[in-house]
Amino acid sequence: MPEISNEKSYADGKILQHAGDGVGVITFNNPDKRNAMSLEMWEGFGEALTALRDDDAVRVVILRGAGGKAFVSGADISQFEKTRHNAAASEEYARRSVAQRALLADYPKPTIACIQGFCLGGGMQVAMLADIRLASQDSQFGIPAARLGIAYGYDGLKHLVSLVGPSWARLLMYTGMRIDSAEALRIGLVERVFPEDQLWGETMAIAETISQNAPLAIKAAKITIAQVLKDESARDMDAIKAIGTACMDSADFREGRQAFMEKRKPQFQGK
Repeated sequence: MPEISNEKSYADGKILQHAGDGVGVITFNNPDKRNAMSLEMWEGFGEALTALRDDDAVRVVILRGAGGKAFVSGADISQFEKTRHNAAASEEYARRSVAQRALLADYPKPTIACIQGFCLGGGMQVAMLADIRLASQDSQFGIPAARLGIAYGYDGLKHLVSLVGPSWARLLMYTGMRIDSAEALRIGLVERVFPEDQLWGETMAIAETISQNAPLAIKAAKITIAQVLKDESARDMDAIKAIGTACMDSADFREGRQAFMEKRKPQFQGK
């Protein structure tokens, strides 16, 4: 674990956040419900994301679930009778949680979903919005929307199709089936799979590697990849050019060159 500083909690302790050594961590902390997401948790999640986004010392953010049994097992169905019982209520629910999803979708820093146990429904949406997904061997993935009569929504399916392709997206959505981590790895839903006892250490190692690289160069990759995924007509080529120029004119680029020539580790400042 990194050295912990400024530990904070949101949503009555169901969202925890801390940061140290350039790495921010947000924990979904509702283990009794396998980290099912309530509206309050979505809103707390947004607050935690915003705090880490605005903390200049944080260069990468890890999302994880507490309790070892689940990343996020989906939405808190017990709230549905009150919050999503028909189209109008569901629209209001979506409106109140869309801001947090947008925040994660457009997050300026690299994000990693560290997945152990169940990653279902709304949990899949959170994981798919992260830049990178790392999972333990005992993880299970699925979107049970068809079993509940829920339309999963455009953004969630867009990300699913971009990761696994249309045919696997159909199979997962039509059946509501769960797949294990080996299958998730094979179809491209997750990037790496580790034994349960190694997952956190491996996730931290990747996060620390990212945090020590040049933030502007990572931002350039993040912006450019996001534009690649858009239709050509919607691409912002000016944003790509601007971040490219910022990189090449940065003090970090000079530091990178000097460190290479001097055979030492670079110390990047993000400027």
